[in-house]
Parts: sequence; C-alpha cells; structure tokens
Amino acid sequence: MVERIIAACDGASKGNPGPAAWAWVIAGADGGVERWEAGPLGRATNNVAELTALRELLEVLDPAVPAEVRMDSQYAMKAVTTWLPGWRRKGWRTAAGTPVANQALVMSIDALLADRTVDFVHTPAHQVDGDPLNDAADRAASHVARTQQPAGSAAGDDLPPPQPGTAPAAQRPRRAGAKTAQRSGATRSPGGSVKARFPGRCRCGRPYAKGETIAKNPDGWGHPACAAAGAAGA
Repeated sequence: MVERIIAACDGASKGNPGPAAWAWVIAGADGGVERWEAGPLGRATNNVAELTALRELLEVLDPAVPAEVRMDSQYAMKAVTTWLPGWRRKGWRTAAGTPVANQALVMSIDALLADRTVDFVHTPAHQVDGDPLNDAADRAASHVARTQQPAGSAAGDDLPPPQPGTAPAAQRPRRAGAKTAQRSGATRSPGGSVKARFPGRCRCGRPYAKGETIAKNPDGWGHPACAAAGAAGA
C-alpha cells in the first residue's frame, strides 16, 4: 500500500477573469508524474481556477492515504490552512461580516478535507529548477485554459510542453555573468550536495525528506550514495 501520496495542483486564467482551467498531477514511485488531469472552466478568475484544481485533486485522492499537496497559490493555501476554520465558525462570513468569496468551492473543499490527513506545501511558481510537479500542473492548466479542451493521462494525452521561449527548468540557459537563481527545490551546501527544500523520492525508490542532504544523479536528485553509484556505473 502507498504510504503517502505526493501531488500538486494549479489553476490558470488568461486575463483574470478570462479563459480558465484547473489541473492536478500525482507523482509515481520515481517522483515523476504518474497521472494528471486538466479541465476547462470557461471564463473565470484565477482564484476560482486554483480552488477548483484543489477540489478536483481531493476528489480523486484516496482519503484513507495521507497526502502532500503542493500549490503555488498563496490565496488557495491560506484559504485552506489559515482562513477556513474561522470562516466555518462565523457561518461562512469573513471577519468583516461579508460572505466568503467562492463560498461553494471553499465549502466543498472543507467537506473533502474532513477525516483525512493532507499536508499543504507552498511551492514558488516559475522558478529555475523549481518543483517539477508544480511545473507540470502549471503547464497543464495553462494549456487547457488556452484550448478549453479537457486533457489528461487517462485519455492518453502527453503533458503539454513548455511554451515557446520558456525552456523546462532543467534546460534553461543561464545568462553570462548572471548569478545562479536560488533553487526552489534545494539549497546549496558545501561539496556539491544540496539541502532539499521539498521532500522527494530518490532513483533507488526510497524517499528523502525536506532538509535532507541530496545530490544530483542521472535521473534527478536523491541520496548522495545513489548519485555516486550512478556516476561510477555511467
């Protein structure tokens, strides 16, 4: 049985409000995207798209299995981790006494979170070497916001590639003389290793925790011993 599900969700609105969509991705044992889905919303705001993405993800996750959900939306993150309990106590009113925005979505998410363990992790968006799951969800949501056509792995679709002029994080060239951007997934340590800023899974199949020392290997990031073994066998 899977001990913990790692997933990410994102929403996109081209105009805010404008053509919008939601997307979620679920990681496999290797840390890469195993399943994904994205759906159109017609004309909507970015906040509606972000909350819808979370609701759609929670609906497909097994409530009996603990999950980690990564999001780049400060609004959606605060809505579910900070503001929601107070809104519920006040009868879905804000501190100012006004109705909670996007109340139906927030209430459905509240119901889906009942009696399950979900850890929410904020991941900065559009970062060099940023979180790959967040990047995948962002690409899927943006693509479907433009096309307004549903897509996903269940239909045999491939994840949308980066838009022209925006290479994937690992392939973006660095401008001459520019400083290396801080990784959203790791903080550099002496000796070429890094401190993981997000939990993940090594190529050996075992997970590594946030703050654990990791090193680059042929398949991404993982335990330094696994990276050394991969280099020796290359």
